[in-house]
Amino acid sequence: MAERRWSMHRTLGAVLCVVLLMSLAMAQQTGKGAADEVIAVTKAQWAAEMQKNTGEAMKSLADDYTELNSEYSTRIEGKTIAMRLAEATASGSGSLVAAEMANPKVQVYGDVAILSYNFAGVTKDKDGKIENTRAKSTRVYVKQGGQWRLVHANFGADPLPK
Repeated sequence: MAERRWSMHRTLGAVLCVVLLMSLAMAQQTGKGAADEVIAVTKAQWAAEMQKNTGEAMKSLADDYTELNSEYSTRIEGKTIAMRLAEATASGSGSLVAAEMANPKVQVYGDVAILSYNFAGVTKDKDGKIENTRAKSTRVYVKQGGQWRLVHANFGADPLPK
């Protein structure tokens, strides 16, 4: 009887180990899938910005979106203000012609994903002059209603080393 109990405990232990390993593998897959999704949302925003399609570029922003960047001395509060600023930028004669994400890292915590990366972009002014742009960037996304919404972004200056 004791041997039979021991055998059942070993079997139960093995089953629990298998279930635990499967759960860990599924969690890693979920994290990888979420990482791919938030990177895709970001790249879709850049593509829309290159087409000067502000509505499409800003569709993933949450209504209570906030942003810190080196262009303004105060935090940008809300999707409405961010949209007005983006529309003003898009109405200008310059344009974003290339955008790349270097060293991306996504940290996923349930329905929250933090994307950090180095931005490398190219802009062109009305005279055709090309300028390289750089930024140290962090974006915080929350999954709401099955969609990743951008709730906060920080775009910091990344000056060339001296």
